[in-house]
Amino acid sequence: MNHPRLIRSNTRRACLSIAVGLGVALVSCAGRHNASNHDQAVTPPADAPALADARPTNYPGLHNVVTYHDGFYSGSVPEGEEGFKTLHLWGIKTIISVDGSVPELDVAKSHGLRYIHLPIGYNGFDEQRRVEIIRATRDALNEGPVYIHCHHGKHRSAGAAAAVAVGLGWMSTDEAVERMHVSGTSPAYLGLFSCVEEGTRLDDETLDRVDANFPEVSRPDDVVAAMVVIDNAFEHLKAIEAAGWSVPKDHPDLVPAAEAGQLADAFRVLTTERHTTERPKEYLDWITLSQTLGSAIEEQLADGTMNRESLSAKMKTLGTTCKSCHTAYRDQRATKTW
Repeated sequence: MNHPRLIRSNTRRACLSIAVGLGVALVSCAGRHNASNHDQAVTPPADAPALADARPTNYPGLHNVVTYHDGFYSGSVPEGEEGFKTLHLWGIKTIISVDGSVPELDVAKSHGLRYIHLPIGYNGFDEQRRVEIIRATRDALNEGPVYIHCHHGKHRSAGAAAAVAVGLGWMSTDEAVERMHVSGTSPAYLGLFSCVEEGTRLDDETLDRVDANFPEVSRPDDVVAAMVVIDNAFEHLKAIEAAGWSVPKDHPDLVPAAEAGQLADAFRVLTTERHTTERPKEYLDWITLSQTLGSAIEEQLADGTMNRESLSAKMKTLGTTCKSCHTAYRDQRATKTW
């Protein structure tokens, strides 16, 4: 499957991210550096997917696993003990998460695994985050194989892994984009593809200028920041719905699947926040339902199997759920505060 080249001219403006998973839109990934080929040799595990594999592989507790270099794998979030055990058996030493949710540090550490948490958005990532992910991978490979993941292992982790492959000189941009297709990255995520297409190799001197003190957990600033992301994404989705579930003519920068993905991810992050777990079960149920609806909308928009009536029905339910939650918990600030 070939990535349409016409996307290149339309997507540079889409290479924006939510800083630290839920933050502020960042500048486009435009940095250019001359680089040498850093190619750390790592022996792959016996049962790991091969670089030549043309489709993702599932393992106990791991899904959509694809190799981007010997000892460097992209896939889904490890599911419980089983997922982390698989990584441990592979000899993985470092997990890099580009997902917005807080990693399961205790489970990872119990299996001798360390985490680096560098979240990116569905619309892509800026040059600073690109260099950070590349340096984190380069340095971690000195200790052993590396596993990079988002939630599903199809979109964000694939984009990040492809950017690393280009940045360290393992692949050309065309080869890296093709590898994203193997991971199942939807063409709807234009910003992720753009960040890889516009990527360059980086030399060690450039990478060494980046602070290597990477966090094992990057938390959103606060609940208000998450709600801002949700409000913006919801308003964008309403404009997309009004345009027949396509890009609005007066807002050509919007990427429908990415907007739904950002909304769903923000709700998913909220489900694990102490702010949510300390509130009544009704509140968590509303947040969880909203996340489920957002994910369902994203899936339909990303895989092209959208049904406009079904999408609008989900949007209506999402709007009703948000209104009910706001009435009970946001609008009654005299007695119930965020």
